[in-house]
Amino acid sequence: MNYEIEIAGLKRKLPLCPINDELYIGAFIMFSDVEITERSACELLKKAPEFDAIITAESKGIPLAYEMARQAGINDYAVARKKTKLYMDNIVKTEVKSITTDHIQTLYLSQREVDILKGKRVLVVDDVISTGQSLESLELLVNQVGGNVVGRMAVLAEGQATKRDDIIFLQTLPLFDKNGQPK
Repeated sequence: MNYEIEIAGLKRKLPLCPINDELYIGAFIMFSDVEITERSACELLKKAPEFDAIITAESKGIPLAYEMARQAGINDYAVARKKTKLYMDNIVKTEVKSITTDHIQTLYLSQREVDILKGKRVLVVDDVISTGQSLESLELLVNQVGGNVVGRMAVLAEGQATKRDDIIFLQTLPLFDKNGQPK
């Protein structure tokens, strides 16, 4: 089962994936789709408030954060990592429970990311906002390191997120029943 969606003037077919026996989501994967990444970044930047820095969570938001930073002329962006690496120092962390992950994850920032965010006007970006848990965790990290969240952006909003007035997104993505019908 697939769901056809138009994003930034481009049509894509999203495979439907089960979350449980009764709920399916459309899987939007930006990896390897340069055209949708470039166009989505351009359209989101048109709607963005003034900002100095961008943060996303590892991993599906990385192409979008990179492309938004590139198009905006910003040399750095921050990625909240899912695991620590040997080169990371002065680590700041928080936990997140995402709809697409079956367990609680921890997100980490190192001193490099703290330096990018501290005292800055920060855009939190992701591919899809659904429950808002990833978004809240990223905001917590930004606040912990002294940044100021000025915008929350995603290519798609799904489920209850479509009713939020504190996020900016390009298109709605419905949730689906087990027969592939929008709920």
